[in-house]
Amino acid sequence: MSNPIDDRVLALAALAQALQQVRTTAESGQSRSDAAGTVIASVFRIDADSVADVYGGVPRLHPGLRLLRDILTRQQSDDGVAKLAMSVLRLERRFSDEPDVIDAVADGVRRIAPRAEAEGATHPDVLNALGGLYAETISQLRPRVMVQGAPHYLGQASVVAEIRALLLAAVRAAVLWRQLGGSQWELLLGRSRMLEAIGRMVP
Repeated sequence: MSNPIDDRVLALAALAQALQQVRTTAESGQSRSDAAGTVIASVFRIDADSVADVYGGVPRLHPGLRLLRDILTRQQSDDGVAKLAMSVLRLERRFSDEPDVIDAVADGVRRIAPRAEAEGATHPDVLNALGGLYAETISQLRPRVMVQGAPHYLGQASVVAEIRALLLAAVRAAVLWRQLGGSQWELLLGRSRMLEAIGRMVP
């Protein structure tokens, strides 16, 4: 039986991993395919048996766990991911209060899922479809998540689509965290417990 704090930490690690890839893509034009693939594929795993299964196993979230550890211990001098995470958590609250938007996202994911199954979650056609779904649904809510990066790359449709797909994965992680009992109080007061959980899961 999984530990509730471990599960919430995994969801936060997935959020951090997705947003790190958002920043990498916005700044360099491409993500780390393994780290990005893990979180994007989670969008299609709605009925997984555990949080670890949503992401294909704990090791696939090691990049996010290490980043989360750095953020919690303030070893991360760049606070860009942490700021994006706060924006996504605020957006998740709005999203979770909009049943019509939830239904539209769920319908879109079901529609895209067969293509992802056949071609892979990070195939350009799948990223374009997920990016379009995010733009048509969650991106219409406020507050919007503002992503900064290199204008050269942010002007490219394929880069924008991948960033939006990653933001959809980030919202998925935020929803999961909230469903598992995650709260702002835990973020403020539960750092030591979260760090202990990370220590159990990552070298």
